[in-house]
Amino acid sequence: MGKALIIVFFCLTVISGCNKTETTPNGKVAPPAEKNILIGLIPELNIFEQLERYEPLAGYLSQKIGVNIKLKVLTRYGNIIDNFVSTGMDGAFFGSFTYTLAHAKLGVEVLARPERNGESTYHGLIFVRKDSGIRNVDDMKGKVFAFVDKATTAGYLLPLAYFKKGGIEDYRTFLKETYFTGTHDDAIYDVLNRKADIGAAKNTVYYRLANIESRIKNELVILERSPDVPENGLAVRKDLDIAVKKKLKDAILTMHEDPDGRIILKKFGADKFISTTDSDYSGVYEYTNKIGLNLSKYDYINE
Repeated sequence: MGKALIIVFFCLTVISGCNKTETTPNGKVAPPAEKNILIGLIPELNIFEQLERYEPLAGYLSQKIGVNIKLKVLTRYGNIIDNFVSTGMDGAFFGSFTYTLAHAKLGVEVLARPERNGESTYHGLIFVRKDSGIRNVDDMKGKVFAFVDKATTAGYLLPLAYFKKGGIEDYRTFLKETYFTGTHDDAIYDVLNRKADIGAAKNTVYYRLANIESRIKNELVILERSPDVPENGLAVRKDLDIAVKKKLKDAILTMHEDPDGRIILKKFGADKFISTTDSDYSGVYEYTNKIGLNLSKYDYINE
Protein backbone atom coordinates (compact mmCIF):
# COMPACT_ATOMS: atom_id res chain seq x y z
CA MET A 1 0.00 0.00 0.00
CA GLY A 2 2.82 2.36 0.90
CA LYS A 3 4.66 1.67 -2.34
CA ALA A 4 1.45 2.28 -4.31
CA LEU A 5 0.98 5.69 -2.69
CA ILE A 6 4.58 6.64 -3.45
CA ILE A 7 4.13 5.68 -7.11
CA VAL A 8 0.87 7.67 -7.39
CA PHE A 9 2.52 10.71 -5.77
CA PHE A 10 5.49 10.45 -8.14
CA CYS A 11 3.22 10.25 -11.21
CA LEU A 12 1.19 13.23 -10.08
CA THR A 13 4.38 15.21 -9.57
CA VAL A 14 5.63 14.41 -13.08
CA ILE A 15 2.28 15.25 -14.66
CA SER A 16 2.13 18.51 -12.73
CA GLY A 17 5.62 19.41 -13.89
CA CYS A 18 4.74 18.67 -17.51
CA ASN A 19 1.64 20.88 -17.41
CA LYS A 20 3.29 23.72 -15.58
CA THR A 21 3.21 27.04 -17.48
CA GLU A 22 6.11 29.42 -17.39
CA THR A 23 5.55 32.93 -16.13
CA THR A 24 7.27 36.17 -16.97
CA PRO A 25 8.91 38.37 -14.28
CA ASN A 26 5.71 40.45 -14.02
CA GLY A 27 3.69 37.34 -13.18
CA LYS A 28 1.90 36.97 -16.52
CA VAL A 29 1.75 33.61 -18.28
CA ALA A 30 4.40 33.46 -20.99
CA PRO A 31 3.18 32.48 -24.48
CA PRO A 32 4.22 29.02 -25.72
CA ALA A 33 7.27 28.78 -27.96
CA GLU A 34 6.47 29.00 -31.67
CA LYS A 35 6.18 25.61 -33.42
CA ASN A 36 5.83 26.97 -36.95
CA ILE A 37 6.29 30.38 -38.55
CA LEU A 38 4.29 31.45 -41.60
CA ILE A 39 6.14 33.97 -43.78
CA GLY A 40 4.41 35.80 -46.62
CA LEU A 41 6.00 36.71 -49.96
CA ILE A 42 4.88 39.61 -52.15
CA PRO A 43 4.33 38.77 -55.85
CA GLU A 44 7.37 40.64 -57.10
CA LEU A 45 7.92 37.82 -59.60
CA ASN A 46 5.64 34.94 -60.55
CA ILE A 47 4.86 32.36 -57.86
CA PHE A 48 7.28 29.73 -59.15
CA GLU A 49 10.25 32.11 -59.27
CA GLN A 50 9.43 33.44 -55.83
CA LEU A 51 9.32 29.98 -54.27
CA GLU A 52 12.48 28.89 -56.08
CA ARG A 53 14.27 31.89 -54.61
CA TYR A 54 12.93 31.81 -51.05
CA GLU A 55 12.48 28.10 -50.22
CA PRO A 56 16.23 27.39 -49.71
CA LEU A 57 16.44 30.44 -47.42
CA ALA A 58 13.42 29.26 -45.42
CA GLY A 59 14.92 25.77 -45.10
CA TYR A 60 18.24 27.13 -43.87
CA LEU A 61 16.67 29.43 -41.28
CA SER A 62 14.32 26.66 -40.09
CA GLN A 63 17.30 24.46 -39.33
CA LYS A 64 19.17 27.25 -37.56
CA ILE A 65 16.37 28.42 -35.27
CA GLY A 66 14.69 25.06 -34.67
CA VAL A 67 11.30 26.28 -35.88
CA ASN A 68 9.69 25.22 -39.15
CA ILE A 69 9.27 28.19 -41.51
CA LYS A 70 6.47 27.91 -44.06
CA LEU A 71 6.05 30.25 -47.04
CA LYS A 72 2.94 31.72 -48.60
CA VAL A 73 3.07 33.63 -51.90
CA LEU A 74 0.39 36.30 -52.14
CA THR A 75 -1.56 36.91 -55.34
CA ARG A 76 -1.02 40.65 -55.10
CA TYR A 77 0.80 43.20 -52.95
CA GLY A 78 -2.21 44.57 -51.08
CA ASN A 79 -3.25 41.04 -50.05
CA ILE A 80 -0.36 40.86 -47.64
CA ILE A 81 -2.01 43.35 -45.29
CA ASP A 82 -5.34 41.48 -45.23
CA ASN A 83 -3.78 38.03 -45.18
CA PHE A 84 -1.32 38.88 -42.43
CA VAL A 85 -4.22 38.87 -40.00
CA SER A 86 -6.69 36.46 -41.62
CA THR A 87 -4.18 33.64 -42.21
CA GLY A 88 -2.21 34.19 -39.00
CA MET A 89 1.05 35.20 -40.64
CA ASP A 90 4.04 35.67 -38.37
CA GLY A 91 6.09 37.72 -40.79
CA ALA A 92 6.70 38.61 -44.41
CA PHE A 93 9.27 39.88 -46.86
CA PHE A 94 7.71 43.29 -47.46
CA GLY A 95 8.41 45.74 -50.23
CA SER A 96 9.22 49.25 -49.01
CA PHE A 97 5.67 50.54 -49.35
CA THR A 98 3.92 47.38 -48.09
CA TYR A 99 6.19 47.52 -45.03
CA THR A 100 5.22 51.11 -44.21
CA LEU A 101 1.55 50.18 -44.67
CA ALA A 102 1.87 47.09 -42.46
CA HIS A 103 3.83 49.04 -39.85
CA ALA A 104 1.17 51.76 -39.74
CA LYS A 105 -1.80 49.37 -39.71
CA LEU A 106 -0.41 46.31 -37.87
CA GLY A 107 2.72 47.47 -36.05
CA VAL A 108 5.06 44.92 -37.67
CA GLU A 109 8.76 45.12 -36.81
CA VAL A 110 11.38 44.97 -39.56
CA LEU A 111 14.50 42.87 -38.87
CA ALA A 112 16.72 42.65 -41.94
CA ARG A 113 17.06 43.18 -45.67
CA PRO A 114 19.45 41.75 -48.30
CA GLU A 115 22.55 43.48 -49.58
CA ARG A 116 24.41 42.76 -52.80
CA ASN A 117 27.56 44.47 -54.07
CA GLY A 118 27.21 46.97 -51.26
CA GLU A 119 23.65 47.91 -52.30
CA SER A 120 20.57 47.28 -50.14
CA THR A 121 18.14 49.63 -51.85
CA TYR A 122 16.17 49.88 -55.08
CA HIS A 123 14.30 52.58 -56.98
CA GLY A 124 11.32 52.80 -59.28
CA LEU A 125 11.41 53.43 -63.02
CA ILE A 126 8.89 54.84 -65.50
CA PHE A 127 9.53 53.61 -69.03
CA VAL A 128 8.08 53.64 -72.55
CA ARG A 129 8.92 52.19 -75.93
CA LYS A 130 11.52 54.23 -77.82
CA ASP A 131 9.22 54.41 -80.83
CA SER A 132 6.21 55.60 -78.77
CA GLY A 133 6.91 59.29 -79.19
CA ILE A 134 6.42 59.75 -75.42
CA ARG A 135 9.17 61.75 -73.75
CA ASN A 136 7.41 63.68 -70.96
CA VAL A 137 4.21 63.81 -68.96
CA ASP A 138 2.36 65.90 -71.56
CA ASP A 139 2.95 63.21 -74.19
CA MET A 140 1.16 60.69 -71.94
CA LYS A 141 -2.28 62.29 -72.39
CA GLY A 142 -4.76 59.74 -73.74
CA LYS A 143 -2.31 56.82 -73.38
CA VAL A 144 -2.46 53.49 -71.51
CA PHE A 145 -0.46 53.14 -68.26
CA ALA A 146 0.46 49.77 -66.69
CA PHE A 147 0.86 50.09 -62.91
CA VAL A 148 2.00 47.15 -60.77
CA ASP A 149 -0.12 47.49 -57.62
CA LYS A 150 -1.48 50.26 -55.39
CA ALA A 151 0.69 48.90 -52.57
CA THR A 152 4.05 49.36 -54.32
CA THR A 153 6.55 52.21 -54.26
CA ALA A 154 7.99 51.62 -57.72
CA GLY A 155 4.78 50.48 -59.38
CA TYR A 156 2.40 53.15 -58.05
CA LEU A 157 3.82 55.83 -55.72
CA LEU A 158 6.43 56.90 -58.28
CA PRO A 159 3.85 57.47 -61.04
CA LEU A 160 1.60 59.38 -58.61
CA ALA A 161 4.48 61.69 -57.66
CA TYR A 162 5.48 62.01 -61.34
CA PHE A 163 1.99 63.12 -62.38
CA LYS A 164 1.69 65.52 -59.45
CA LYS A 165 5.03 67.10 -60.34
CA GLY A 166 3.77 67.47 -63.90
CA GLY A 167 0.63 69.27 -62.77
CA ILE A 168 -1.73 66.32 -63.38
CA GLU A 169 -4.24 66.16 -60.52
CA ASP A 170 -6.29 63.18 -61.74
CA TYR A 171 -4.37 60.65 -63.83
CA ARG A 172 -7.58 58.65 -64.46
CA THR A 173 -9.10 61.41 -66.60
CA PHE A 174 -5.74 62.39 -68.09
CA LEU A 175 -4.93 58.88 -69.35
CA LYS A 176 -7.04 56.78 -71.70
CA GLU A 177 -6.73 53.64 -69.57
CA THR A 178 -4.91 52.37 -66.47
CA TYR A 179 -4.65 48.87 -65.04
CA PHE A 180 -2.63 46.86 -62.53
CA THR A 181 -0.43 44.01 -63.74
CA GLY A 182 0.23 42.50 -60.29
CA THR A 183 3.96 41.91 -60.91
CA HIS A 184 6.85 44.09 -62.01
CA ASP A 185 7.91 41.78 -64.83
CA ASP A 186 4.39 41.84 -66.31
CA ALA A 187 4.40 45.65 -66.36
CA ILE A 188 7.70 45.61 -68.23
CA TYR A 189 6.62 43.01 -70.76
CA ASP A 190 3.25 44.72 -71.34
CA VAL A 191 5.01 47.89 -72.47
CA LEU A 192 7.58 45.93 -74.46
CA ASN A 193 4.80 44.04 -76.26
CA ARG A 194 2.66 47.16 -76.84
CA LYS A 195 -0.20 46.21 -74.53
CA ALA A 196 0.47 49.44 -72.62
CA ASP A 197 2.14 52.69 -73.68
CA ILE A 198 3.78 53.47 -70.32
CA GLY A 199 4.82 51.30 -67.39
CA ALA A 200 6.40 51.51 -63.94
CA ALA A 201 8.48 48.89 -62.12
CA LYS A 202 11.44 48.48 -59.76
CA ASN A 203 14.90 48.80 -61.25
CA THR A 204 16.21 45.47 -59.94
CA VAL A 205 13.55 43.53 -61.85
CA TYR A 206 13.91 45.76 -64.93
CA TYR A 207 17.67 45.26 -65.24
CA ARG A 208 17.50 41.57 -64.38
CA LEU A 209 15.05 41.04 -67.25
CA ALA A 210 17.09 43.32 -69.52
CA ASN A 211 20.07 41.00 -69.07
CA ILE A 212 17.89 38.12 -70.26
CA GLU A 213 15.79 39.87 -72.92
CA SER A 214 17.85 42.13 -75.20
CA ARG A 215 14.68 43.76 -76.57
CA ILE A 216 14.25 45.59 -73.28
CA LYS A 217 17.58 47.37 -73.73
CA ASN A 218 16.99 47.99 -77.43
CA GLU A 219 13.33 48.96 -77.47
CA LEU A 220 12.54 50.64 -74.12
CA VAL A 221 13.68 53.97 -72.67
CA ILE A 222 13.53 55.16 -69.04
CA LEU A 223 11.88 58.54 -68.43
CA GLU A 224 11.94 58.86 -64.63
CA ARG A 225 13.29 57.22 -61.47
CA SER A 226 12.31 57.45 -57.82
CA PRO A 227 14.58 58.04 -54.80
CA ASP A 228 16.25 54.92 -53.36
CA VAL A 229 14.23 52.91 -50.82
CA PRO A 230 15.09 49.76 -48.81
CA GLU A 231 15.11 46.41 -50.62
CA ASN A 232 12.44 43.87 -49.61
CA GLY A 233 12.86 43.39 -45.86
CA LEU A 234 11.85 40.66 -43.43
CA ALA A 235 9.42 42.00 -40.81
CA VAL A 236 7.52 40.08 -38.13
CA ARG A 237 4.41 40.62 -36.02
CA LYS A 238 5.06 42.71 -32.94
CA ASP A 239 4.01 39.95 -30.52
CA LEU A 240 6.12 37.15 -31.99
CA ASP A 241 7.91 35.19 -29.25
CA ILE A 242 10.94 37.29 -28.25
CA ALA A 243 13.33 34.34 -28.15
CA VAL A 244 12.25 33.16 -31.62
CA LYS A 245 12.51 36.69 -33.00
CA LYS A 246 16.07 37.02 -31.67
CA LYS A 247 17.11 33.63 -33.06
CA LEU A 248 15.63 34.48 -36.45
CA LYS A 249 17.36 37.85 -36.61
CA ASP A 250 20.71 36.46 -35.47
CA ALA A 251 20.51 33.58 -37.96
CA ILE A 252 19.72 35.74 -40.98
CA LEU A 253 22.30 38.41 -40.10
CA THR A 254 25.13 35.88 -39.69
CA MET A 255 24.43 33.72 -42.74
CA HIS A 256 27.40 35.14 -44.62
CA GLU A 257 29.73 33.89 -41.86
CA ASP A 258 28.61 30.28 -42.41
CA PRO A 259 29.80 28.26 -45.47
CA ASP A 260 26.34 26.71 -45.87
CA GLY A 261 24.76 30.13 -45.42
CA ARG A 262 26.92 31.61 -48.18
CA ILE A 263 25.70 28.92 -50.58
CA ILE A 264 22.08 29.80 -49.81
CA LEU A 265 22.80 33.53 -50.14
CA LYS A 266 24.33 33.00 -53.57
CA LYS A 267 21.20 31.16 -54.73
CA PHE A 268 19.08 33.92 -53.23
CA GLY A 269 21.05 36.63 -55.01
CA ALA A 270 22.59 38.44 -52.06
CA ASP A 271 25.95 38.75 -50.32
CA LYS A 272 24.42 39.07 -46.86
CA PHE A 273 21.49 40.45 -44.87
CA ILE A 274 21.91 43.69 -42.93
CA SER A 275 20.09 44.94 -39.84
CA THR A 276 17.15 47.18 -40.71
CA THR A 277 14.94 49.51 -38.67
CA ASP A 278 11.87 51.64 -39.32
CA SER A 279 14.06 54.74 -39.70
CA ASP A 280 15.55 53.25 -42.88
CA TYR A 281 12.17 53.88 -44.54
CA SER A 282 12.28 57.64 -44.01
CA GLY A 283 12.40 58.15 -47.79
CA VAL A 284 9.12 56.27 -48.24
CA TYR A 285 7.47 58.24 -45.45
CA GLU A 286 8.64 61.50 -47.05
CA TYR A 287 7.32 60.30 -50.41
CA THR A 288 3.85 59.52 -49.01
CA ASN A 289 3.73 62.85 -47.17
CA LYS A 290 4.68 64.68 -50.35
CA ILE A 291 1.72 63.26 -52.26
CA GLY A 292 -0.64 63.62 -49.28
CA LEU A 293 -1.13 59.92 -48.57
CA ASN A 294 -2.27 58.87 -45.08
CA LEU A 295 -0.85 55.39 -44.49
CA SER A 296 -3.21 54.43 -41.67
CA LYS A 297 -6.26 55.21 -43.83
CA TYR A 298 -4.89 54.35 -47.28
CA ASP A 299 -7.14 52.20 -49.50
CA TYR A 300 -4.69 49.77 -51.11
CA ILE A 301 -7.32 47.74 -53.00
CA ASN A 302 -6.75 47.89 -56.76
CA GLU A 303 -9.65 49.23 -58.79
